[in-house]
Amino acid sequence: MALAPPDDAKDELAHALRAAYEAYPRLRWNRIEDWHITLAFLGELPGTAIPALRRPLGSLAAERPPLELSLRGGGHFDERVLWSGIEGDLDGLHRLTADVRGAVRECGIVFEDRPLRPHLTLARARRDDPSSVVKVAAGLAGFTGRPWPAERLHLVAGDIGRGPGPIRYGDVAAWHFGGGSPAVS
Repeated sequence: MALAPPDDAKDELAHALRAAYEAYPRLRWNRIEDWHITLAFLGELPGTAIPALRRPLGSLAAERPPLELSLRGGGHFDERVLWSGIEGDLDGLHRLTADVRGAVRECGIVFEDRPLRPHLTLARARRDDPSSVVKVAAGLAGFTGRPWPAERLHLVAGDIGRGPGPIRYGDVAAWHFGGGSPAVS
């Protein structure tokens, strides 16, 4: 389960990263179209779980207005994962996350309940080059993106197991906040 920044917010951050893309080509950069803020990592779901999620998650999204968020700065997890931070309605983001996770649990889906650390994963370091992530994170310290509304709740799936290379993500389903019709079904 995830939120995705709009394309113009992603483009703004990609522009700030332009020099880093060139200076650190060995980082495993996530594709910009795959950038998302994970609310609940569900792992591999059986196909039968997805229909059960549609109605409760659609209802949850319909009952909420969009969250106002922005991308800001950068950091890293264990000198291996580069991320951009999230600012804005963080209280609303935490409430949404708790409600999404509750709805998933009510559907009988078991997942690891990790604490929410709002971020957007940008790249991963190769084992022999952890300093690159630290340097790029320091270069993002002054980045402040424009505010944007998170307009849809996304059920995202990766193409895990397809072979070597980066995981590519795509929507399985998405629901507009505030009662709009499903974006993807």
